[in-house]
Amino acid sequence: MDLKEIQNLIKFVAKSGASEVKLEMEDVKITIKTTSEENRETTILQQIPVSNSVTPQPPVVPQVQDTAPTIVQPVKTDAADDNSKYITIKSPIIGTFYRKPSPDKSNFVEIGDSIKEGDVLCIIEAMKLFNEIESEVSGKVVKVLVDESSPVEFDQPLFLIDPS
Repeated sequence: MDLKEIQNLIKFVAKSGASEVKLEMEDVKITIKTTSEENRETTILQQIPVSNSVTPQPPVVPQVQDTAPTIVQPVKTDAADDNSKYITIKSPIIGTFYRKPSPDKSNFVEIGDSIKEGDVLCIIEAMKLFNEIESEVSGKVVKVLVDESSPVEFDQPLFLIDPS
């Protein structure tokens, strides 16, 4: 079995939706597992020659191309200039962003709400700890930059605040 046949087999398994396929032939034993439904990555776990007449080969891990479309958004310089008058509240930690204290409660702040220094804007969950993020400035909430229950990175912008 040559490399091209193995690559075709991997593509077939990825498209079929099977989570694991084992194939044993007279000279090769192959196991293919798909790691997730979302990104359909596949890996050959082993390729073991059975007979001594075949030269042993190292495991083959094919490069899976990302088929997701790339979205290109135009850069708006006017919008960047407009946002320069606002203060950006950024995430102090890595975690999951929540606008509510619990699913049955209302959001801490809405767009257009007036806030003062020390008001709770959101919660960021990190390792099962819920950290309240407080405003460092007084002003009006102009924009929420993160969706509910989304992962956030350190220093990622969360809110735009108009200090006037």
